[in-house]
Amino acid sequence: MKEQRKTEIKVGLTVIFGILIFLWIFGWAKNLSIRSSENFLKIKFKNVSGLEIGDPVTINGFRKGYVNDIVIRNNHLIVEAAIDNDVKIKEDAKFSIVMLDLMGGKKVDIEPGFSENEIDFNKIHTGQFQSDIPSVIALLGSVQDDLVTVLKDVKTVLSSLNKVVSDENFIKELRLLVNNVNDLSNQMNKLISENRAEINKLTQNANELTENTNNLIKDNKESVTELINNFNVLSNETRELVQKMNSFTDEINKRENNLGKILYDDELLNNLKSSIQQLETLTKILVEQLNSKGIKVDAHIF
Repeated sequence: MKEQRKTEIKVGLTVIFGILIFLWIFGWAKNLSIRSSENFLKIKFKNVSGLEIGDPVTINGFRKGYVNDIVIRNNHLIVEAAIDNDVKIKEDAKFSIVMLDLMGGKKVDIEPGFSENEIDFNKIHTGQFQSDIPSVIALLGSVQDDLVTVLKDVKTVLSSLNKVVSDENFIKELRLLVNNVNDLSNQMNKLISENRAEINKLTQNANELTENTNNLIKDNKESVTELINNFNVLSNETRELVQKMNSFTDEINKRENNLGKILYDDELLNNLKSSIQQLETLTKILVEQLNSKGIKVDAHIF
């Protein structure tokens, strides 16, 4: 009797334990929780790429929630994520949809951020979709035609290059060019070797010339400085002289000095012209008298 009772107790405990395990697995699969509350966070995505309700929500890769709902709104989708209330998410958090594993499936991964302020669960936040293997394959399919064209062009270029490389004349010219370069290099090495002493001497002379120049400048530093100062003084005096000449020329043009008054006096100019004409007449008379009978002079001295 006692053995039968023990057996029944063992069977009952086994059944209860099995039921508890079943309920735990069922709750885990259906994202059921016995906790009092969860935080619901709305995230906006342009593309969810196969994300479904019930898919996991992870915090830095650790599962802490599930996708509760997905709503289409205009040109984007709103994903409502149910997150355990013990998770602290900051306002600079980042949201992304990534592959769950290589076998497929999607999940929402959240980087909780480092800000001092916690996130506002009443706002709609923006997430990003990270390209996965199916997206890459779809992208390759969209550029398939361009890729084929590029491969054809590469094939054409390689064929042309093979023709050029296999051309005997091209190979001969290339070998000749290489030989000429080698000959030139050998001649340069030979020239340097034969004139090494002269090159060293030239370098030494250049160094000595530089050193002598430096010594000359150091020894005559005061004289050079005085010469530069004298040149500056001469330059300043020349500048002042030019300014005075310009000022004098302006005074002449404006008739502000005697020379300007004389040069620009019309009456004086006319008198000079008249005097020159009278002098010219008198000169002609004297020349005529000298050429004929001499100069006739009637003068009363006393």
